[in-house]
Amino acid sequence: MHRFSRGTRIVSIWVNYLGCLAVLFMMIITCADVLLRLFNRPIPGAYELAGFAGAFMASFSLSYTSIEKGHITVEIFVSRLPQRLQIFLEGINALLSTVLFTLLAKECFIYAMELKNSQEVSLTLGIPISPMVFGIAAGFAMTTLVFLQESLRSFRRLLK
Repeated sequence: MHRFSRGTRIVSIWVNYLGCLAVLFMMIITCADVLLRLFNRPIPGAYELAGFAGAFMASFSLSYTSIEKGHITVEIFVSRLPQRLQIFLEGINALLSTVLFTLLAKECFIYAMELKNSQEVSLTLGIPISPMVFGIAAGFAMTTLVFLQESLRSFRRLLK
């Protein structure tokens, strides 16, 4: 289990770096487009490229943010419960999140296959859309592994 946990963390860190690069790309393409518009030379498809990068950023940062417990939580009610019940609820929450992200990854993969088969491309630049959706599915799959690991850890703590 320790090897699985360590591997998940390492891969999540690298996937998060890709999300950070997507944010950097969004910033550069948007700033360049705004500056070039001053000279009547906008970047064709800048909006498309920023949208693709935003999708990567969101899906690639989820797993690392989940590992670091970086999401907003409201614990007013749960923090007043007994410790064992808190651990149980953590495990149930992680298990439900595992199911949710498994479904999201699966549906994104199916949709990406449909886009690939239909050879769907973006409107302005003609970039194939399926690789973008495959990337989103991969980000969701990584998040699934993080929540699976978290649920197993919670239920193991509960049994001790």
